[in-house]
Amino acid sequence: MPIIKLTTEINSPIDRVFDLARSIDLHQRSMNHTQERAVDGVMSGLIDIGQTVTWEAVHFGVRQQLTSKITICKRPTHLQDIMISGAFKRFTHDHYLSETKTGTIMADVFDYDSPFGFLGYAADILFLENYMTRLLKERNRMIKQAAESNEWLDFLS
Repeated sequence: MPIIKLTTEINSPIDRVFDLARSIDLHQRSMNHTQERAVDGVMSGLIDIGQTVTWEAVHFGVRQQLTSKITICKRPTHLQDIMISGAFKRFTHDHYLSETKTGTIMADVFDYDSPFGFLGYAADILFLENYMTRLLKERNRMIKQAAESNEWLDFLS
């Protein structure tokens, strides 16, 4: 059961970063390379507590769907989503935000279990944990880029 932890320093106000972290539109843009798009639930704008989104994307050459639900939305310090259905056995993804003198620290904790017992464990070691870490880093890079430029205006009205 891998737990991926990332920390991103963002020179932007905490409220802006929090909203960008829950932007469906920014998420889709950050995952263009996987053809990820929202196909059900909240399909654009900002997702909020109790709401779901179903994502469709191509990973490892296979088109897949994954539905997640926002279970914690404590503005502006904590956002959590959990998988309701999808390729993982389960996952919980937390975003913890804190203010600094120069902006915001965003800490991601992605805690998941792969399916298929020992085969899933082997996949984690061989490639899946690295793959998921790269996806999360790319998403965080896009949040940082948008928050630190005027690009955030494209996602937050």
